[in-house]
Amino acid sequence: MKNLIAFLIVICSFPFVVAQRAGSFNGLDLNLGNLSRVSDAKTRSIGPENLTGEPGKGGMATLQNGSAKDAARELGQGWKVNPFIVIKPGETFTMAEISGSGAIQHIWMTPTGNWRFSIFRIYWDDEPEASVETPVGDFFGMGWGVYAHLNSLPVTVNPGSAFNCYWVMPFRKKCRITMTNINTEAMYLYYQIDYTLTEVPQDAGYFHAQFRRKNPVENGICTLVDSIRGKGQYVGTYLAWGVRNNGWWGEGEIKFYMDGDGRFPTINGTGTEDYFCGSYDFEINHQYTEFSTAYTGLAQVLRPDGLYKSQERFGLYRWHIMDPVRFDKSLRVTIQDLGWKGNGAYLVQRSDISSTVFWYQTEPHNPFPKLPSKDELEQN
Repeated sequence: MKNLIAFLIVICSFPFVVAQRAGSFNGLDLNLGNLSRVSDAKTRSIGPENLTGEPGKGGMATLQNGSAKDAARELGQGWKVNPFIVIKPGETFTMAEISGSGAIQHIWMTPTGNWRFSIFRIYWDDEPEASVETPVGDFFGMGWGVYAHLNSLPVTVNPGSAFNCYWVMPFRKKCRITMTNINTEAMYLYYQIDYTLTEVPQDAGYFHAQFRRKNPVENGICTLVDSIRGKGQYVGTYLAWGVRNNGWWGEGEIKFYMDGDGRFPTINGTGTEDYFCGSYDFEINHQYTEFSTAYTGLAQVLRPDGLYKSQERFGLYRWHIMDPVRFDKSLRVTIQDLGWKGNGAYLVQRSDISSTVFWYQTEPHNPFPKLPSKDELEQN
């Protein structure tokens, strides 16, 4: 009888044990509904005060090697001795090198200097070529090098030049993040990379971001990306758009050519401001009207100053968080550079368009086009 009772106890408790194991929370896919769940995931953070992210290794810089050693000279170790790093001209600094399985969950930084001349790269799992390669300003929606408040879900830019990124970036073996200074002056970089070490789902893709600039656009077609091969989903577009002609400039349609599409795409938009979820030229009371929302925005409008800044410049973002564009084999994305003639006909323009596109995919990825030279990157 005792053996029978013991057997019944084991049988009755077995489903509960299985359910507990099957429901273990890996600490990813966070939202207010699951924020109360405990997890075995390990929280870590890398920055100038802890360059490795190791437990118990923060704030150990001494007055001999700290970047703020003069300011901390009366206080000593543990008192904000090394809050930033200096990257000399032509140098590449490794911001983070992480081994194991996990995900980047938040990046904060405030880089000095020309944001087009600071190249931000991320490498996954010991790959030889970066999966993220963009000027740091364009990655955070500040392609014209001028601060504007941007308040979206995956990217925020706060006063006075605080760049924040909340894109979830999983990795399985390793993550390496670098910053290259191609400017002729040293840059100062304050930063913090918050991540978790945990099990990554089998179906999680790798985060990618690619920058291009077409100055000027030729034949009215600007290719945002054309070399994506693999399976994944497109999740965002940022455009720094410089206009060279009078009148409304955003009649062009965006087109997504998916999985072998030929001349005609699967997804075809109806106009530039329509794709960025606005309408009627973003105009209220005969003025362009900036806006910044969770998924889309016209965060920057740089207006002529009556002297040397003679042309209008715009910064637009569109995040496909609730409507990712999924592809099985390939993806190519273009946008038309189209305005109006005085006679009411379309005008094929020659704008200056810099694009940064964001997507997740299985690895390996196709090599990126060569990044433009320093002169070709400069805002003008």
